[in-house]
Amino acid sequence: MITVGLTGSIGMGKSTTAAMFAAEGVPVYDADAEVHALYAKGGAAVEPLEAAFPGVVVDGAVDRAKLSHYVVGKPDELKKLEAIVHPLVGESRIGFFQKAVADGADIVILDIPLLFETGGEKRMDAVVVVSAPADLQRQRVMARPGMDEAKLDAILARQMADAEKRARAHFVIDTGQGLDHARAQVRDVLKRLRAGPLDALPERGQ
Repeated sequence: MITVGLTGSIGMGKSTTAAMFAAEGVPVYDADAEVHALYAKGGAAVEPLEAAFPGVVVDGAVDRAKLSHYVVGKPDELKKLEAIVHPLVGESRIGFFQKAVADGADIVILDIPLLFETGGEKRMDAVVVVSAPADLQRQRVMARPGMDEAKLDAILARQMADAEKRARAHFVIDTGQGLDHARAQVRDVLKRLRAGPLDALPERGQ
């Protein structure tokens, strides 16, 4: 089974691209969605996060805005958060792999926003980066509710530059030319992965 890391900066169209892989029948693990589930009422992260960051739980669920106040711009507090959440995410990922193996999947996609930033690419057989022109990226993000220039700049500051991600990828999917174009690229990536062998993958950035 080929393990593919899917990543890309905010506003690049990664979630839409992940859905395209899923539509092709490929199992997709969504790290962000798993974190949301862990933070939701009854989620495994609720109690430990309330113990570490008192007041972040509202109506039985983690209030992400309150949690952000604790950790944004505070590296030590962020490390404390990651020490709680990352192992829980890891447990859910094991379950995902077990199901994929049982279902006979030949490829799985791990949708991980901070793949390069956390060194996760080392555990992948291949890496796909989703990208788009910078002006389109900013336009997409600024259209989101509650977003402003300061928030966007803070998010981008935590993420590796798009140019570097592209240079470190085996495949780059450009979402700046419409859905049909992106879908064709997704199908091409799957075709090339299945053609094998893995050591014949394109050079990074190709």
